Order: sequence, then structure tokens, then C-alpha cells
Amino acid sequence: MHDTELRAQLLATARGMAASGLNKGTAGNASVRCAGGLLITPSGRPYEDCRPEDMALMTMDGSWQGPFSPSSEWRIHRDILAARPEAGAVLHAHSPFATALACHRRGIPAFHYMIARFGGSDIRCAPYATFGTQALSDGALAALEGRGACLLANHGMLVLGPDLPRTLALALEFETLCEQYWRALQLGEPSLLSAAEMAEVITRFKTYGRPQPTGASDAAPHAGSA
Repeated sequence: MHDTELRAQLLATARGMAASGLNKGTAGNASVRCAGGLLITPSGRPYEDCRPEDMALMTMDGSWQGPFSPSSEWRIHRDILAARPEAGAVLHAHSPFATALACHRRGIPAFHYMIARFGGSDIRCAPYATFGTQALSDGALAALEGRGACLLANHGMLVLGPDLPRTLALALEFETLCEQYWRALQLGEPSLLSAAEMAEVITRFKTYGRPQPTGASDAAPHAGSA
């Protein structure tokens, strides 16, 4: 995709984060991989006041170009894109339910099979570190190992995906899971799926949303069935 299109898509994603309730004000940030490194939302700017050309262009050495400085969380974005070649975009939000769990420094266990959507049988919470620091980025990378999302202690959420539209969609799914877990906790500790049950779901998710061979199904139909 051309740089101009990526800039417009990045701004639309940032505005979509606010419109969907993932963020308020200038909180949160997003980035997308590009030919020169990455494009990232600017620091402290209301997204409704931004233009596509205000998105900062960064190289992997941390240098940048643009009218405004890049998000203070640029290290997390750069380090994830460098370490995870399958990632095309990264989103960070201070969404209500993810942040509530993160403030308890609490990961999310296998209370629901959709946890497998993010690559494993749980969601980890990275240890607390000051925003914008290398320590925060290092902790996030460890929490994301083998996963597509994590919580940041006393901070918020991180989600990675193949491109901006799908990363935003994944972030909304993740926030929904955080809300469901938070609500389940109001009744006490929820029952958890076993390791075997989650392993089966994880296997099924390897082909989730992908085209399947014609006629493929869990079981062959009975003779004479419609």
C-alpha cells in the first residue's frame, strides 16, 4: 500500500479507536509497518485535529520525520514490529475494562475459549514500567511472546495484527473479552477451561477465518441427509 494511503488509514484507525470507546482524548496510539520503517500517530495530538501528513515516519533506529513528534510509546511499536515479522500494525489503548484488569496487574486465564484468538491459553499482564521507557517495551515483548495481545500493568492494552483494520477489530474483541472476564469476576472466580480443552480450540483457530476445501466439515453427513 502506498505511503499516502497508509497515513490516511492510520489516522482513520486512531479516530476509530475513539469512536469505538477504546480511547478518550489523546490517550492511546497506533502504528503501521511501511517501506521506510513505520508510521505512528503523533504525541499528544487530538486525532480529530490531525491530518494524514501529521503521522510521524520513523526508522528502526528511532529517528523520525514529520511536523509533530511521534507517540511517546514509539519504542513499544518499533520493538514489536522488529521482533514480530508477522505483525503489520500495533495498537495501544487505555480502554476501560482492559485498563481495570491491568490496574490489578491481573492477566486473563482460560475463562472463555475466545482467549485462543490471541494465540494461547491465557493473556499475560506485563510488569509496570514508566510510559515511553525501554523497560516498558521489554516487558511488553516478553508478555507478547506467542501471543497477539497483552495487558500493561496500571496502564492498558497492546494488540498486534496483520494490518490496521484487522488490528482494530482484534482490539475490540480483546476489550470485549476483558469486559466479560470483569463481569464474570463479579460472581466470583469463573470456571476455567482445561489445558486439553484449550489445546483443541487453539488448533481450530489455526484455520479460523481462512478458506477451507469445498465440502470440509467436522464430520461427514449421514447418508440421505439434506
